[in-house]
Amino acid sequence: MKTVRVDVAVIGAGTAGLGAYHAAIAAGARTAIIEESNYGTTCARVGCMPSKLLIAAAEAAHAIGKASGFGIQVEGVIRIDGRRVMDRIQRERDRFIGFVLRETQAIPEENRIHGHARFLNNHTIAVDDHTRLTAKSIVIATGSRADYPDSFKALGDRLIISDDIFNWLDLPKSVAVIGPGIIGLEMGQALHRLGVHVVVLGRGGSVGPISDPEIRSYAISTFNEEFTLEPDAHIAAMLRDGDRVAIHRSRPDGSHQKTEYFDYVLASTGRIPNVTGIDLIQTSLRLDVKGVPLFDPETTRTESTDGASPIFIAGDASNFIPLLHEAIDEGVIAGKNAALLALGKPVTPSLRRAPIGIVFTDPQIGIIGGGFHSMKTGTFATGQASFENQGRARILLKNKGLLNVYGDPMTDRFLGAEMLTPAAEHLAHLLSWALQSKMTITQMLEMPFYHPVIEEGLRTALQHLHTKFYCLPHPDTGGRPVH
Repeated sequence: MKTVRVDVAVIGAGTAGLGAYHAAIAAGARTAIIEESNYGTTCARVGCMPSKLLIAAAEAAHAIGKASGFGIQVEGVIRIDGRRVMDRIQRERDRFIGFVLRETQAIPEENRIHGHARFLNNHTIAVDDHTRLTAKSIVIATGSRADYPDSFKALGDRLIISDDIFNWLDLPKSVAVIGPGIIGLEMGQALHRLGVHVVVLGRGGSVGPISDPEIRSYAISTFNEEFTLEPDAHIAAMLRDGDRVAIHRSRPDGSHQKTEYFDYVLASTGRIPNVTGIDLIQTSLRLDVKGVPLFDPETTRTESTDGASPIFIAGDASNFIPLLHEAIDEGVIAGKNAALLALGKPVTPSLRRAPIGIVFTDPQIGIIGGGFHSMKTGTFATGQASFENQGRARILLKNKGLLNVYGDPMTDRFLGAEMLTPAAEHLAHLLSWALQSKMTITQMLEMPFYHPVIEEGLRTALQHLHTKFYCLPHPDTGGRPVH
């Protein structure tokens, strides 16, 4: 077995891992990066980019279907060629992967180690049976994987995860999506708009990342105008039936409601960090109930049972904020601090950005600053705007949407927002910048708003909130929401 000594070892060559590697190198540390699978990030291969390609195709098909609303008649039958749809997705996906591969291949070969890494102790890693690597500090950037109940496995090859969609050569006739989370909503609506019969079934009533009851109720109603969304479905049984899957649903009282058959079941029941196979038990790290290392988000340094830890964690492996831009930030923070520690310098806290989440459904979902859920422990007021009669939204025939913005009536500070609106990807950015800048509602209303634009809906919500502030008395509200 070959022995290698470095300052910093990075486990995982995804988005966070590459960020950590380059940050450690930039800080002057001798660094190696380990990857057991194919190079190319989750985002490029099976995540952000191919999913948005599928959604873009679905939006094109949907736009044609809405043309008559503008007085434009499309002659003949609109035919969706599933093979051509998937061919474009795969060609463009491969281009994105190519960009990442070029970045990876630019790393000197001696710094790239291929194989499965497992800890021997806090400073030593075995890579398969060919390399023993000793490092002064280590970054865990092993990503995450799809998770679903063991009972689903009985469906065999009729069970898929979102990764599998992007290898299809053609579109199926029907798919049942189990789990109305971010991936389930995005893929479910996109497949529906591409002519696939889709139902999206959940348990417990959740819809994506939405926690505001008004926004959630509006979302359920809006999506059900297009496809079946049951956030709290009662699935009595899900059984393999030849080359199909039979899903038996019951009413709340247990009586039989209906049975439907599908070509595939898409398991969209969440993702879990890839930390179970790297022998963390050989380290002194403190782990949570799911086996994920405890860590400081500002430094990404893990907690140890025997003092300061030389191990850092970044990206989806930490399960902190599993989003690409956060993975990039965490990778850079982890790589820089791992290098500083290895070089005998103090670890330093780094900027963490205002929370922002976007779901690329139509209408889109946006969550800023933790949304409604994070408001429950404080005093706040809500400003609201409907987009059903908003000027620009009606012009575009996208007049579906509801926006709630939250503010502190005592300080005038903007606290966060939840929305199901057209162009939420843009509204959410404006609001996250305002939150990170610690702006007040008054300051936000002093910003320019052009006409006619979707952003005027944001101004309406802010004005509604501002009016509440000046109509409300200032006595203590006892920590209860002010509406």
